[in-house]
Amino acid sequence: MSQTLDVEVTIPQRVRLVLLAGAIAGPLYISVGILEALLRQGFDIRIHSLSLLANGTAGWIHSTMMVTSGLLTVVGALGLNSIQRSGRRSYAMIIGLAVYGLGIATAGLLRADPADGFPIGTPAGPPDLVTASGIGHLVAGGLGFLGLIVACLACAHRSIRAGDRVWAAVSAVIGIYYLVAFAGIASGAGNPVINIAFTVAVALGWGWVTALYLRALRGKQS
Repeated sequence: MSQTLDVEVTIPQRVRLVLLAGAIAGPLYISVGILEALLRQGFDIRIHSLSLLANGTAGWIHSTMMVTSGLLTVVGALGLNSIQRSGRRSYAMIIGLAVYGLGIATAGLLRADPADGFPIGTPAGPPDLVTASGIGHLVAGGLGFLGLIVACLACAHRSIRAGDRVWAAVSAVIGIYYLVAFAGIASGAGNPVINIAFTVAVALGWGWVTALYLRALRGKQS
């Protein structure tokens, strides 16, 4: 018989504010990303990765959004760590969230190389010049994505032990889907189906992060 870990706890106001800050990261990333994708001339979500939006005269908007969202995610992870009881703390989930946030923030500081005709005037296809910033962006983003995958799967394991099979299933499905989509984008960037599939994974991942912090605000620890 599984031991119930998903118990309600009293959360100090300062920790509630920290968790709320973490919960804001997802809506911030998705809403700004959608607006940019719709308004930036020459951008096509079927072809271009969202990271390319950091280029051009308005690229600072995307970079700032990435850094802010990433740091808010780390703040939320610290809040989650403070309310999980000693001996029942999911270090893999918390560390995974922190790695994800730091990866996104770092990727925001390191601009992706222009490619596939974006910004306007860029030749079609892969970047003509691969820069240190572009490589660093890919590495930081990749590590961040792996952190999120680990966090999802660790949360699924914890939720199974808590008896919350629905949340466990949601966490596992999103983690596995993200892993498959990430593998696809790593091997086939520029393919419309893969690009859209990975964009969906990004949205689901941020939705999961927001839901996790909102659950913690309600006193749920799994």
